Amino acid sequence: MTPHDAPENDDRPLGSVDARFTLAAERTVLAWIRTSLGLVAAGVAVLHVIDRFGEPGTRQVLGVTLIAVGALTAVLGGWRWRRTTTALRSGGDMPGGGAVWVVIAAIVVLAAAFAVVSLLGDGG
Repeated sequence: MTPHDAPENDDRPLGSVDARFTLAAERTVLAWIRTSLGLVAAGVAVLHVIDRFGEPGTRQVLGVTLIAVGALTAVLGGWRWRRTTTALRSGGDMPGGGAVWVVIAAIVVLAAAFAVVSLLGDGG
């Protein structure tokens, strides 16, 4: 079933979207926001909970980068949600996976940076 498939006796106006699709898009944007909040919280923890981590300045760079990636994730999630709801209403193309790959790449780079710093630094 697509958003524009409707039974013959449906009284919805032309161009309206089945609520299930709208609610699914809403749940997806909320997942983006949860991910964003997790990244921001991790950045704050790195900045304010960890005493020393690797070389001087490393903790600040990694913490601020986590916060920035969290903010970017919120923006990308909102942008994707807007494109999705527009596509549902107008019947256009759904957004591609580019935003998802940006967040995945950022998380992989951050994970690698934390691993390298943990292995090379004194950690204490």
